[in-house]
Amino acid sequence: MPAPIKKSAKKAEKVQKPTEPEAAPESASTEAAPVALEVPPEHTAAAPTESSSEAAPAEAAPVEEPPKAPTAPPPAVPTSPPQNLVVDDVTETSLTIKWQPPETIGESGLDGYTVEYCKEGVSEFVPANTEPTTSNYFVIKGLTAGDLLNVRVVTVNAGGRSDPVSLPSPVAIHAVVDRPRIRLPRFLRARYIKQVGDQINLVIPFIGKSKPVITWTKDAQPLDVKKVNIRNSDKDSILFIRKAERDDTGTYQMTVKVDCLEDKANIVIQIVELPGPPASVKLIDTWGFNAALEWTPPKNNGNTDITGYTVQKADKKTGEWFTVLEHFHRLNATVSDLIMGNSYSFRVFSENMVGRSESAAVTKQVATIQKTGIVYKPPEYKEHDFSEAPKFTAPLSDRAATVGYTTRLLCAVRGSPKPKIEWMKNQMLIGDDPKFRQNSNMGVCSLEIRKPCSFDGGVYTCRAKNAHGEATVACKLEVKQVMVPEDKAKK
Repeated sequence: MPAPIKKSAKKAEKVQKPTEPEAAPESASTEAAPVALEVPPEHTAAAPTESSSEAAPAEAAPVEEPPKAPTAPPPAVPTSPPQNLVVDDVTETSLTIKWQPPETIGESGLDGYTVEYCKEGVSEFVPANTEPTTSNYFVIKGLTAGDLLNVRVVTVNAGGRSDPVSLPSPVAIHAVVDRPRIRLPRFLRARYIKQVGDQINLVIPFIGKSKPVITWTKDAQPLDVKKVNIRNSDKDSILFIRKAERDDTGTYQMTVKVDCLEDKANIVIQIVELPGPPASVKLIDTWGFNAALEWTPPKNNGNTDITGYTVQKADKKTGEWFTVLEHFHRLNATVSDLIMGNSYSFRVFSENMVGRSESAAVTKQVATIQKTGIVYKPPEYKEHDFSEAPKFTAPLSDRAATVGYTTRLLCAVRGSPKPKIEWMKNQMLIGDDPKFRQNSNMGVCSLEIRKPCSFDGGVYTCRAKNAHGEATVACKLEVKQVMVPEDKAKK
């Protein structure tokens, strides 16, 4: 079968012919030709054989596209002009300026800055530096005192020069007697806080000669002369606000300018007041003796941070409010120890550095603490039996009395129930004899014998008795006659 094999080989050659690259530019053809002729070794070895002729059309060499021409780099573009060009110092022979980098630099980068100047009335600017400087600070030297100079700065890069930035006015070259400097008080270096309605009177001293020019701005805008009064002198400037309002909050900038030199100071004033109540307060849940509350911050914070909240409760029966949480920082709370069977309302106040809000947010719902049906059973205690028979704790003592002088017998007794007291003389009840007065108070028993005579002497007994028994105590009373000397009796 050799004939069919040769035909297939011829067809394979026909298939390979269209794969040859067409005429192209010299550079492309020289690079693509060797690639098209490259064939793997296994293909070159199999091509002469008749047995592999059938696989030849499928294994044709791949055609590669010519390489693309490299993209051209973007054109160089100059930067934006420098920013905030100001005068830093002036002497009789030099001028020092400084500035800030441009806002947009771009892909071409920044090679440096060129400083140029010219005298007032001359239109041609002269470069002050032969090579671009990379610093944001430059000193123009060799100047003549009394000249007026216009100064500008441009940036330089591969794209060329940027638009210039110039000083707003010509600079007079002369020695400044005293550079302007603001001596800001220490308490004004931090935030100055006052309450609504307070008076503000700030005195800011400064130095600077001669003829300093003082200007004030608030948030980069001119001051409202209807609200703020400014009084300037050669040594200080006074900012006065008769009655502060929240709108007076802001950053006040004071500028002292002497010729082309100036100094600035910022004063941050914050006017605060009491906050408003929380925007809303809700009763979330009630269980046992507890109630869960949740509230949202106030819409009006008094122009300062909220430092906490005060939570109060009121019983519907009394309507009196009691504080349960004070200086509380979270926006939810659980109120505990509520009384069973009562209904409660809650309210929340806001707090800031000024104080507590004048009004409060009150819950619309009422927390009712349900009765659980618990019956209180007090513990049973056995009553102590304090009953006892009478017992004398202080007995009667023997005594001697003088005729005509009232005397008293005393003793003390205890017993429960209270014992009955009886007095006896020589074992005979005294009874209601008016000569004797009997008294018993808090267990102390007394018998008073009024102006006794010699017949009142004897043994006196006190007897105490109750249902549990009786007790007695006795003493001997001796009544003596007053002895008168014989000499006195004869007289």
